Amino acid sequence: MPQHDRPPLATAVTPPSIGAMRTGLPMPGPVRRGELDAVLVLRHAGAQRVRLRYELVGPEEAPVVALAGGISAHRHAAAHAEDPSPGWVQGLLDPGRTLAPPGRRVLGVDYLGADGTLDVPLDTADQADALALLLEALAIPRLEAFIGYSYGALVGLQLAARHPQRLQRLIAVSGAHRPHPYASAWRALQRQAVALGQLQCADAAGLSLARQFAMLSYRTPEEFGERFAAPPRLVNGRVRVAAEDYLEAAGARFVARTAVTAWLRLSESIDLHRVDPAQVQVPTTVIAVEGDRLVPLADAVALVEALGPGSRLRILRSPYGHDAFLKETARVDALLAAELDPPPPRAPAAEAGECSGASV
Repeated sequence: MPQHDRPPLATAVTPPSIGAMRTGLPMPGPVRRGELDAVLVLRHAGAQRVRLRYELVGPEEAPVVALAGGISAHRHAAAHAEDPSPGWVQGLLDPGRTLAPPGRRVLGVDYLGADGTLDVPLDTADQADALALLLEALAIPRLEAFIGYSYGALVGLQLAARHPQRLQRLIAVSGAHRPHPYASAWRALQRQAVALGQLQCADAAGLSLARQFAMLSYRTPEEFGERFAAPPRLVNGRVRVAAEDYLEAAGARFVARTAVTAWLRLSESIDLHRVDPAQVQVPTTVIAVEGDRLVPLADAVALVEALGPGSRLRILRSPYGHDAFLKETARVDALLAAELDPPPPRAPAAEAGECSGASV
């Protein structure tokens, strides 16, 4: 439903906490954390009461950049004065990086449904509408950029299509205008694993197995070949391969911080995602990872071709596949710098000659 067809939204803002700037932390600058209670008309579930949680770090006068990750990402992107624990994308916001305060103000959000209390079908369009509502409440008229990775890229495309006045530039990493059928099949099997766990009153076991399946799709065979080439072991008469410890640890960490309902609804949300690239009128950079099994390079090419003028494709070669954004910190930072802080154009040769006194 187009934004102008939606009924008015009733909102109320709860007071945020504001922390003073402290030194010695990866993200210097004032910290503002808070919640927004609202009624939002969801694409597949009608009007619902929602709570939007956000974190805004950096000087008030700095341009605001929204940073959004996969479905397990959250508002806490990196350590700061109010919360010194590592964030979901810690290294990318270290001092001196392109996005780090004080040069920029970084906005992070918790996705709708991330706390597991919203048990209805969710859409990436709902996430974009929620973000637009939050920007209005925070009196942020326009983002310098929305940088979305994986699920965040899908939300960014929806924001650009539905609320183009809210952002100057979109950088979409490892995300496209529609899910690939192969990736949807992976997620369907993961959801079946969760369903089997629920039937046996073993929700945590089902979610852990789903996460382990997911890890195989996030990474590449090349990485597994390098890391887990050790021969299998016999443990209590059973064969145990080298990657099992890694996979089980990843599953346990995920279960400890994720509600089953939240994961199911956000997983479904990826498969519900559809954006007409013709509706995206914001300058867009698509960053694709060669070897990404969930968002193939061909899908990124198709998206850029459909976006038309004002868009471009950057390709990152990495053994980490879909997870490259989280692992290739320096290279991703260099790509972001090229998009957000491009070097000034070179002076024409004649002008350069006049300045240096050389003959032309």
